[in-house]
This record gives sequence, C-alpha cells and structure tokens, in this order.
Amino acid sequence: MDRDFGPFFLKFSTYFPYNAKLCLNGHEYAKRQLSQKGIGFQALDNGVLSCDDPKRLQAICDGLSADKIDALLRKWLRLLPHPYEARDRKAGYRYQISILQAEFSLTQVLDRPVTGRVLFEEVIRENLDIGRPSQVQLIFDRRVNKTTPGRFRTRIITDGVIPSLHIDYKNARVKQYHKEGRALRTETTINNTRDFGIGKLLKNLPALRQIGFQANRRLLDVQKISHDCSIGEDAFDRVVRPAEIDGQRASALRFGDKRVQALFTVLVVFSLQLRGFTNQEMRVLIAQLLGLDPANYPVGRMTYDLRRLRLHGIIQRIPHSHRYQLTPQGLRIALFFSRTYARLLRPKLAEIMPQAPPAGSPLRTAFDRLANEIDARCEEQRLVA
Repeated sequence: MDRDFGPFFLKFSTYFPYNAKLCLNGHEYAKRQLSQKGIGFQALDNGVLSCDDPKRLQAICDGLSADKIDALLRKWLRLLPHPYEARDRKAGYRYQISILQAEFSLTQVLDRPVTGRVLFEEVIRENLDIGRPSQVQLIFDRRVNKTTPGRFRTRIITDGVIPSLHIDYKNARVKQYHKEGRALRTETTINNTRDFGIGKLLKNLPALRQIGFQANRRLLDVQKISHDCSIGEDAFDRVVRPAEIDGQRASALRFGDKRVQALFTVLVVFSLQLRGFTNQEMRVLIAQLLGLDPANYPVGRMTYDLRRLRLHGIIQRIPHSHRYQLTPQGLRIALFFSRTYARLLRPKLAEIMPQAPPAGSPLRTAFDRLANEIDARCEEQRLVA
C-alpha cells in the first residue's frame, strides 16, 4: 500500500534475468490524491462516482506521468529485497520499465441509472456491426486491410444479467459496459504497443494515452442509436405509474389490466368524433367490452376512470361542457397500448404456450427448439429437471 498510489503489486521472477512485474491502478492513485488534498468524493469501484471538484480530479488524472510511475518503482526497490544487490546496481544492472499492458477508461456517470441501462441495451442492439473492419479503423484511426492480423468481430458477453460489448483490433480490445448500474464505462486495453507503431518503454506512455483515450471517444462517435429511448421510457412510466398533478393523485393505468385496455380501445373509437364524448357514452361501450350490463355499470367508476385519464394527460375536458376529447399524445398512447396488446402480446403469447395446439408458427417453433436444447443440455450434465 503506497501513500500516493494506494494498492499495487511488485512481483520478481526467481530465475535469471529476474524479470519483475509492476501493476498499479490509476483510479486508486486519483483517490489517494483526492484524500490527501481534502477533496470530497464518492468511489465507484475502480472509478469515481462523484467529486466536489471535478476539474481538480481531471488535473490529477492528467498528472499521472511516466516519471511518477518510475519514481514509484525506484522508491520500492530501495525498500524491498530484490535479486540485484548494491554491487550489481553499481555495475549498471538496473530495472527499466516497459509497458506490458495499459488500460485507458472513460467513465460517464448517469443521473438516471435505470434509463442508462436501457440506453446501453439499445446501443448494443443497434451496433452489432461495429466490430467490422470499416468501423474498427474509425475507432483506432488505423487503416485495416486484408493483411491486418486479428479477428474483426463484435462480441456480446453477458455476466449474469450484465451485458458487455467487446471489439478487437490486433492485440488491443475495447470493452463497454454499464458499470454497477450507475455509469457507462468504455475501456481500451492495449496489450502490444507495437500494434500502433509505438515502443514499449515507459517514456512512450503519453503517446499511448492519446491513442487509448481517443479510441474511447471515437467509439462513442461511431456508435449510433435510431431513437431516444429515454423518451419512450418516460412516456411508458407516466402512464403505468401513479401520477400526482397539482396535488391531485391518479392511480396507474396498468398495461395488462382488462379495464385499462377497454378504456384505450374505446378512446380509439371516439378519436374520430369531433364533438368529443361524455361519461354516459363512454360507460356504455366500456361495459360492453367488459361483458357487463351498461345499465348497471357505476357512474362513479366511470368518473374515476375519466379523472385518471385526464390527470395522465390522455384526455382533456372540452371547455364549458361535460364532454372530453383525446389529446394528441393520448391518441398515440391509446393506439399503441391497445394494438400492441391485442395484435402482438395476446396472440403471440398464445402461440408459445405449451398447452396450445401445435402449429406452424415460427415463434412457436423457436421456443420449442429452445426448450428442447435446454432439456438436452440438462440431460447431458445429468441434471434433474
């Protein structure tokens, strides 16, 4: 544990020429410096979640130089026993640092972590071709041709439920993932500096840093997403979660609730009625969809539903009347929710259920194949079903 660098390790080989390996973490260095300077911060594993003085933090990170790393080694070589004694050092035998592996990371902390997970999943889905040579050469600013070694591919690796995106270039790799549910982490790891025409000695660290950090930024520039997924997430949440508008509380309009689906279906019917609709007109159709007698459908229940539709912004009252009309946003939500449930979720779910009669549905065939493969793997490993 070093005062300035925090945890690190230094390993010596036990046979000639007694190679050694020094491993340190720049994030730990930054945390130690922040603590010594009395700057408040909150850690995020091997990163920083928040900091009272972000500019000072960035200056600390930029200040981690080759000279400081070399000074760390010299300091501990004086303190630790190692194969080269004083007479060996006087004869000119000294350790010199070369870069075996260097990792450069960009941690973008999100103010809405859950939406960040949705964003990253969409980034993965829409950028599965980012490992192609045409894309990789944009990320690393290096020409890729037929003789360039390495496999050019995009890999999605899932650890539990956490996916990560991996892109390779020669012996370098870019990894991107959602870190601890709070930040988008982009890391470029360089395992051979000569892949970029740079020597391995520590003095080449500044040039290597430039390549690593630029690769992180270029990856973000190359990546694209066809829509703003946070807009859809917000719109869905506003409907399916309770709302409070001007001190008035409205219960949620749950997507799969029969009564809610009936409300959306009837609203679509009334969407072409320019004069709007009344409580009574809505009540008759709602009762029919729910299989109830319209004459006995409670007026208070319909009033309750109209109120929560209004507070959720689905409908609005026509001024100086007891009639309502859909809002432009409400029409889109009513159409999408009702059609998605009736034409996609309900019929497709029926196709894949085990008790459904066999049919030639591609979806059913895919699910049956998946179930058979799982059973086969369990049998292969002699697992009890």
